[in-house]
Parts: sequence; C-alpha cells; structure tokens
Amino acid sequence: MIETLAGPKAEVEDLSASALLALARDRKAAEDRAAADLLEVAARWADLHPPESIHAAAVFSDGGRYGLEHEEPIAGEGCPAVAEFCIAELGAVLGISSTSAKRLIGHALELRHRLPRLWAQVQAGQVPAWRARTVAEATIHATPSLTMEAARWVDTQVASVAARVGPAQLDRLVAETIKRHELAEADPTADPDDGYLSVDPRHATLHAEDVHYAGTMRFEAELDIADALDLDRALAHGAETLKALGSQAPLDARRSAALGDLARTQTALDLHTQGSTAARSEDGLPVAREVVLHAHFDTGLDGLETVFGPTGRLEEGQRLVLLEQVKGWCRDSRTKVTVKPVIDLNAELSAPGYDIPDRIREQVILRDRTCVFPWCTRPARACDIDHVIAYDHEADAEGRQPGPTASSNLAPECRWHHRLKTHTGWRYDVTAPGVYEWTSPHGHHYRRDHTGTTRIDTPPRAADDPEPPGRP
Repeated sequence: MIETLAGPKAEVEDLSASALLALARDRKAAEDRAAADLLEVAARWADLHPPESIHAAAVFSDGGRYGLEHEEPIAGEGCPAVAEFCIAELGAVLGISSTSAKRLIGHALELRHRLPRLWAQVQAGQVPAWRARTVAEATIHATPSLTMEAARWVDTQVASVAARVGPAQLDRLVAETIKRHELAEADPTADPDDGYLSVDPRHATLHAEDVHYAGTMRFEAELDIADALDLDRALAHGAETLKALGSQAPLDARRSAALGDLARTQTALDLHTQGSTAARSEDGLPVAREVVLHAHFDTGLDGLETVFGPTGRLEEGQRLVLLEQVKGWCRDSRTKVTVKPVIDLNAELSAPGYDIPDRIREQVILRDRTCVFPWCTRPARACDIDHVIAYDHEADAEGRQPGPTASSNLAPECRWHHRLKTHTGWRYDVTAPGVYEWTSPHGHHYRRDHTGTTRIDTPPRAADDPEPPGRP
C-alpha cells in the first residue's frame, strides 16, 4: 500500500502512468525536504554543543595519553566550533559513522554561516541539499583556505545557477570560481584567464579509499603532454606484448596490467643500479612488490563461492578478493610472499600485566576486523586495543584483576572513539566473543559485531521532553 501526499492509500499496481509520475515527483520532493530538514537539525545540534559546553570537571584524566575533549572546528573561517564528542551521538542515531556525521554538521554550518544564499535556497526547496553540500565541501577544504569574504563571493556566483546545472558542471563552476577569486586576490589588475597558466595542474593520485569489489583501485594523473604521450605509447606496447604472450584480457585490462609491469620493472631497475642490499628474487633482482596485504580465506582456500570462483576477504579496503587474484600476485617472480599461521579466533588467550602481546593483539584484530564503535569502519589493524573493563593498576598482584588482559576483555577502537569511550558517558559491554552492546549518553542502545551495527531499541521519550517540531 502506498499513501500519496494527496490523501488516501492506493495500490501501486492500480495507478496509471500519470499517477505514478505524480507519486514519484511527490516522493522526491519529500526526500529533498527531509534532507533540508536534516541539515537544519545538524546545525541546531551544533548550536546545543558549543565549546562552552565542555566541562573538564565532569571527566577524568588518564595522565594525558589521549587528552580530554576539545573544541572541533569542522567548517570554514567564521563558523562556530563544536564540542567534538557530540558528533558521535548524532551519527549513531542516523546510522552513519562519526566521520560522516562530522561532515554533515560541517556542511550545515558552512552553508548557514558562509554560504547563506545557498542555505536559503535549500530551506526554500529550490536547491537539493546534496547539491549545496558539494559546494560546502569544496569551500571548506579549499587550499589555501577561503576567508569569509571569499566564501560569500563563491556563494554569490554559484547560488544563481546551482539549481539549473548538472553535478559535473556545478563542480567545475565552484572550482573555477574559487580559482578566479584566488587570482583576483593575488593581482586585482590581471586577467583571470591568463592566471591559469601559472597554476601547475600536474598530479598523480592513488584513490586508496576507493577500492572496487573486484580488487582494483583508481589511479588518475595529469601529465605534461610529452610525458602523457610517452606513457600512452609504453602502455600500448605493453598491452600488445601481453597479447602476443597469450593474454585474452580486453585492451583496457592489458593496458592497466602494463602500467603495473612498468612500475615494478622501474622499481627493480632503480634498486638494482643503486646496489641495494634488499631481499632479491630468483632472477637476482630486488623484490619489487613491497606492499603488505592481508587476505583471509576459509580453511582449505575453498570459502565463499561466487560466479568468479573462490572468494576471500581483503583487510585493506574491507573488500572481497578472488583466490585467482591472490594466486596471480604470488606467481610474480618478484613478489615476496609471507604465510602466517592460522589463529583460533574462539580461543581465550590471556597475559599477565597490562601490555598486550602480539599474538593476542592479532587475534583481536582478526576477530573484530574494525573499530567496534557503532557504524565505525576504521580497520582494526590501525586501532588501539582497549580493555573493555579498565585494567586496575592498583590491584593486588595476587588478587583478582577486574580488567584482565584477555581476549574476552579486549576490543579494537580507533583513537577518536577510544577517547570518546574514556571521557564521556558512552559505555559498552561484551555479551559474547566479539559482540558488544553500546549505550549512548542519551540512552540509545546498539549491538556491534563483525557483521556490523544493529539498533537494539529506542529510549522512551520523557514526559517533559516535547515532541520534535513538525513541518506543516
């Protein structure tokens, strides 16, 4: 059953083409309205948690290892800062990571304080929130940073067309507007178009966070014309060589492989001519691949089966990886392969004292995979290992230790969420190996395990807590 904005419910199957279009339009308008409201909520949440709301007397110090809560500037110059730990509560109820919640609040403040024309258009339903947020993201992270005056100038130039151009055009317009302002600031008498010649656009960028499920990453570059043509010829030659050697891969895939071969060959030659004492492969050249990857397959390497064959899990990027890909990496004569022993993730390991031995640390990392705070995706290998029940350094050596260094009392937490748990009202308990139940300062409950986060319940509304204001 579908309820239209016009009134009574109707079966979708009974709607005419015109009615379906009207329903789609209404639903999109409702979605845009909700996104605009969420920006307003995020800005108001920041208003309720200014730096003045931080009370050092309400927290305890751990000797300075992590530091207490501080004010967090999350938008451009002229926007108010917020108490950093308020971000996590909003993110948790929205089902997003603390990083995403920080970005949401930052965009809301940037729009309200530095891009007021766009903010007004979003709240009036004239510009979708996502379009305005792309502009806010650009002005927040512009290099060099934009002054309030510069941001207002961008707002003036962009707001008039933000609702009428596509995403790519909008991105280009914002970038061009920022650059023109920089050039005008540098030399008010210069022709802005001439200034582009003084900007060096060359770069070679690996998008390490953009990992495809097929086990690939995106690499983009802006080269000198001569370098670009030389590279193109080298890739064309490498692709043809691979084809002559029997490769059946498409041309683009062979060009990609040729770029990898080019990189490895250059690495090996450079090290060889420098007389390096690094580890060498069977052909006498130094090991070219020195990237560390952690791939996990079930016993016998016959885990999850897909149409592509046996599939395991790659820690880097939290993605699936094909067994054939791993075999291909290992077959390269200049790849160094290290096989580590299998660790029983269900065994209870313990150690005397506070320090965590490597074998226990590795078990916890493999068991939990990421930071165990709700919705956080930071890889466990980059996290602190936290004693869930605090280790008591004052306990009698022969008495019972309430917070032992043991598998069942350890969990990975990224440094930010570790500080959050240490200095705020967030609390969590272990309910089973690798299963944690969190309680927020406002009484919301979440369960976190290796499969992700689940909301357990919603706290009842207090009698003196008014309903959220509705919108007519």
